Amino acid sequence: LFSTNINAMESDFVPLQTLGFMNLAIGGEWRLLFSTKLRGGPRPNFRITEMAQILEPSGLAGTIINKVKWELMQDSDSTIFDCFGTFSAICSYEINQGGRTRMKLNDHKIELIKGSSVPEDFHALVELLQGNMPLELFDPSGHAMDVTYIDSDFKIIRITGPAFEGIRNIFVRKGLE
Repeated sequence: LFSTNINAMESDFVPLQTLGFMNLAIGGEWRLLFSTKLRGGPRPNFRITEMAQILEPSGLAGTIINKVKWELMQDSDSTIFDCFGTFSAICSYEINQGGRTRMKLNDHKIELIKGSSVPEDFHALVELLQGNMPLELFDPSGHAMDVTYIDSDFKIIRITGPAFEGIRNIFVRKGLE
């Protein structure tokens, strides 16, 4: 039923016709609601509490920041998540003539939130992040995304490229979740 509804929305969607309107529609902060390629599973010592995509359009180019909030329990004898922060994959993008958005990873950034302890093993933290967020959000280099449906509050993105062909990510605009 879910995929039937998504396919129906996509088949009725009329692509955005002007760059200005497209930039207006896609810009802002979006929360990931669903992905056809979520990875990882419940872990007693690690959790991602939020996944978001921030789009900052500027003509035919712009910045995409794929950002997650995470919490880590470093002491296996504890029940307290003592280490927490955000992880960002900072990407640039360009829109080609067909409206396809080509992405390139520029940087990864970890920021601790006030009150957090410092991670004992940053390498292990990055592995947890990479294993628990969609890979196309962790590093979208060499891939593109097509907006297959968008309205003021909801968007569907289809990823194209060598490793993530056909993956769909569904987002809701921040504040509506």
